[in-house]
Order: sequence, then C-alpha cells, then structure tokens
Amino acid sequence: MNSLSLTLRLLGLAAFGSMASMRVCDPMLGALGHDFNVSTGEASRVIASFAVAYGVLQLFYGPLGDRLGKIRVINLATAGCAVFSALTALAPSLDVLVLSRAAMGGAAAGIIPLSMAWIGDQVGYEQRQATLGRFMGATVTGMMAGQWFGGVASEYLGWRMAFGLLSVLFALAAFTLYRKTGAQRAAHAQALTQTPPVPWQRSFHATFALLRLPRVRWVVSVTAIEGALAFGTLAFVPSRLVSTLGFSPSAAGGVMMLYGVGGLLYSQFVTRWLRLLGERGLALLGGALIAVSLWALAFVPVAAVAVSACFLAGLGFYMLHNTLQTQATQMAPHARGSAVTLFACLLFLGQSLGVLVVGSTVDQGGLAPAMALAGLGVLVLAWAVSRRVAGRIVVPAG
Repeated sequence: MNSLSLTLRLLGLAAFGSMASMRVCDPMLGALGHDFNVSTGEASRVIASFAVAYGVLQLFYGPLGDRLGKIRVINLATAGCAVFSALTALAPSLDVLVLSRAAMGGAAAGIIPLSMAWIGDQVGYEQRQATLGRFMGATVTGMMAGQWFGGVASEYLGWRMAFGLLSVLFALAAFTLYRKTGAQRAAHAQALTQTPPVPWQRSFHATFALLRLPRVRWVVSVTAIEGALAFGTLAFVPSRLVSTLGFSPSAAGGVMMLYGVGGLLYSQFVTRWLRLLGERGLALLGGALIAVSLWALAFVPVAAVAVSACFLAGLGFYMLHNTLQTQATQMAPHARGSAVTLFACLLFLGQSLGVLVVGSTVDQGGLAPAMALAGLGVLVLAWAVSRRVAGRIVVPAG
C-alpha cells in the first residue's frame, strides 16, 4: 500500500470516529436524563453543544491548517477527540458532560473539512470525485455506527462505555496517523519557509466579507434553516421511537441506521437521478420525502411506518442537502475554500438552534407538533431552493 492510500485510510478512520461521536448521543438522551435526573429536553443540550462548537470552529481550522499543515492539524484534532471523549466518559454531572461534548465538537470540527481539503491538494481532479466519494462512505458509515452503538451502549453497556471506546478509536487513529505521516509534516514545514501563510486577520476578513454577496447570504441562510428544521428535528427521532412505539434504545439506534442507508443509496444513484430530475427536481423530491417522513413519525404510531420513514428521511435529506452543497461550491468561486467553510459553520449552528428549540417542546409533549411544523417548513424550503437553482441539466453518461 502506497503512502497516499495509507493516509486516506487513516483519514477515513478519523472521519468515521468524528461522525460517530457527533451522532452517538441521539439514542441515549433517555439514559442521560435518567442518570442525571433531568428531562429529555434538558439532556439534549449535549447534542446542541457539540453542534455549536463544531460549527463555530470551522472558521478557525482553515487558516490553522494552512499555517501548521493540514495533516498536523487533523492529527492534533484526532488526539484532542481522544482526550475529550475520555473526559466525557468520566463526566460527574450534566453540566460537565455538556462542556466536554462541546470540547469534543470543537476538536472533531478539524477532521473532515481539512481531510477533504487535503484530498483536494493531493489527488488529481480526474480521480478526486471518486476519492471524495469513498471518503464520504467513511463519514456516512460513522454516522450510522454512532447512532446504532449509542443505543446499544446505553441499554447494555452504559453510556460511559460508548465514549470510552470512542476515545480508544480516536487514540489509535491519532497514533497511527502520527507514525505514518512524518514526511508530510516535514514537507509542509519546508514549504512554509518559502511561502509564509496568509495572516490570521486577512483570513477571517476574507471569510466574513463573503457575506456581502447576495448569493452567499441566500445559500448560507437557507442552509442554516435546513440544519434547524431537518437535522435539529431528526436528532429526536430515537426518543420518539422509544417513548411512543416502545422501541428499546438499541433498536431505536438500529432503525436510525436506515437514515444513513438512505444517504448511501443516494450517493450510488445521484448521477441517474440528477440526469432525470435536475437540481430542481432533486430539491423538491428531497424536501417532500423529509416532510412525509416527519409527518409519519409525528402522526402514525406504527413501527413499520416509522422504520420506512427513517430510511426515506435519509434519502430525502441527502437529495436536498447535496443540492445546497453544490450551490455552496459555486456561490463564491474566487474564494471557494472560505465559502465552503462558512457553509459548514451555518449548517451546524442551524442544527444546534433546531435542537434547542425542539428540545424545549419535548418536555411539554410537543414533539409531534414540532415534527409536523418542521416537515411543513422543509417542504416550503425545498420549494424555495428549487426556484433558485438550475432546472434539468445535462449530466454525462457513465
């Protein structure tokens, strides 16, 4: 195995852990509420704190990667995840747990975006899409594994064990990445002596200056709303399955894996669907699938319907979200890296806001109406997106 292939595998392992840590708390809110004697809504702060830190820190990791080297920063972020995951496993109170989850989110934010940027640096354009596709497989699989293992651990092993094992995974990835990438770190240090990095102030000013562009404001605003309505609401689906349908936490986590399966299915057939529907059709169909799924979860308390809804929600989300991702890569071609960073930041800030708002309704028995309203909001959002993107476009065969 050559150096590039080995590094890609190690980055995939770190990305797997990053996404698993992001979603691991979704099915364990009930267990956390029980252990700390708080409501499910209060326990949801552990999800929101991770998302806030993950979103905000996106703005810092780009300049940091340019200054210190992408691989070095990814390595440090992975090691940080190992430390903070271990501290999370030992948290004596909910407040400490929330803080340690925020620290985990801040560290995890430096793994996936910088890995994608590193792939862009190292892999030629003709192989880049396939390489990024394989890398996305690691992230989606990590999300699925986190949702499943969070439920299994909270039911059979204890939620602390989940974070302990995540710490071991991150430590293994960080140690191996450090051992195998010494030459790359040295090469970057040598390059810095020839081309100094852009000053911090200029990096941040350039990122926020993008908000002056109407197209950028529209894309990031829509993305924040999408994060709040879709991501923020779907975080409570495992709790809905447990409280309304009598699923065990492990079964609820297993069902939520179907959300990721929907995303994987989309990635396999995206070219065909894009050729058939165009960006407008994908956005509309994606929004419709999310809306129908949320309405089904809210008003049809039948296990088979809930299972199908989780799969369709994943398929629909990736249809809509991938359309917005494409818009993000083109909303400021002269500053694509900063634009995509801003896109990711607003996505996760929107998610955290959605989690906090929906979480405030859970304790009053308002989760079903919140899901229904979110479904309606996603449908309107998808219609608005479809009005602003291209119609049917030509996609090369093959």
